[in-house]
Amino acid sequence: MTYKEEFITFMVRSGVLTFGDFVTKSGRKTPYFINTGNYKTGAQASKLGDYYAACIQERFPGGLDCLFGPAYKGIPLVVSAAASLYRNYGRDLPYCFNRKEAKDHGEGGSLVGYKPQDGDRVAIVEDVVTAGTAVRESIALFQDVAKVDIRALFVSVDRMERGTRECSTLDELRQDYGIEVCPIVTVREIMTFLHGREIGGKVYLDDATLERMEAYLAEYGAR
Repeated sequence: MTYKEEFITFMVRSGVLTFGDFVTKSGRKTPYFINTGNYKTGAQASKLGDYYAACIQERFPGGLDCLFGPAYKGIPLVVSAAASLYRNYGRDLPYCFNRKEAKDHGEGGSLVGYKPQDGDRVAIVEDVVTAGTAVRESIALFQDVAKVDIRALFVSVDRMERGTRECSTLDELRQDYGIEVCPIVTVREIMTFLHGREIGGKVYLDDATLERMEAYLAEYGAR
């Protein structure tokens, strides 16, 4: 299997990608849900880092100076991705993440880890972007740190849904900031790979569920 197919299987086995009846934060009724909070073991953290690293290596084999993980979910992601890049590809990229509140003692500041310098090419590592708020806050945060070049955003899944415009939230970020947005997989790739496929003796995405997902995308999908 490709790393994308392995990642889809990994999400299902980890209980992160589930199918049923859910309501998103925006109030949309969705037939599938991605809960990255269900990753909870060292083995899962290691494998998750491998998938992010594979995507980073594929899309940006060079041209990056730093990885940034927005608090809170981005923190373990950026650490595991950086470790995997070194372990699997020999790339020793520095990483950093932010505190929710700036520290007013000791070394102070809002960033932990590497201190970005003017001209650094930075990639943001996130889980699943819904409204893009954390990403926009991260870009704004760097304006007070250094004159960096935000080159890319890496996320686990592109739900391919409309944001505040007719395009997707990820496309909004592309348009507004000129950054490359790189999902490990898209919902369309999930649908193609999982439809009718058994994982652990169970078919998670049958014809009826696929039809519901198609209807959901027809209503809420990006144009």
